[in-house]
Amino acid sequence: MTKSWTLLSALYPIVGPMITLLYPLYASVRAIESPSKVDDDQWLAYWILYSFLTLSELILQSLLEWIPIWYTAKLVFVAWLVLPQFRGAAYLYNKVWKEQFRKFGILQPRLNIKPKVN
Repeated sequence: MTKSWTLLSALYPIVGPMITLLYPLYASVRAIESPSKVDDDQWLAYWILYSFLTLSELILQSLLEWIPIWYTAKLVFVAWLVLPQFRGAAYLYNKVWKEQFRKFGILQPRLNIKPKVN
C-alpha cells in the first residue's frame, strides 16, 4: 500500500493537470467546432464546476491541507466530471447546480415561446 500510495503521490503533479486542464481544453475546442450542442453543454458545465472547485480550494486551503487524501479524491472526482463515459459535469450541473442558480436568481427559467408562422 505504501509503495502504490507513494507512486500515486509522485504522479499527481503530472496526471492532475492533464486530467483537470489539458484534456478538458482539448475537448472544449473540439466541442466548439462540432455541430452538436450536447458536447457544448458538457464542457461549459465542466468549466463552471471546475471554477467552483478551484475557488472553494482557495478559500478552504488551510482546512484541506489536513485531509491527506484530498488531492487523490479531487483527481477521482474531476476524472468523473471529465470522462465521456460518465458525463459527470453535465449530470451534476443539471441535477444540482441549475436548480441552485434558479433559486438564487442567477438563472431565469426558460420561456417556451414559439415563433410565429406566417
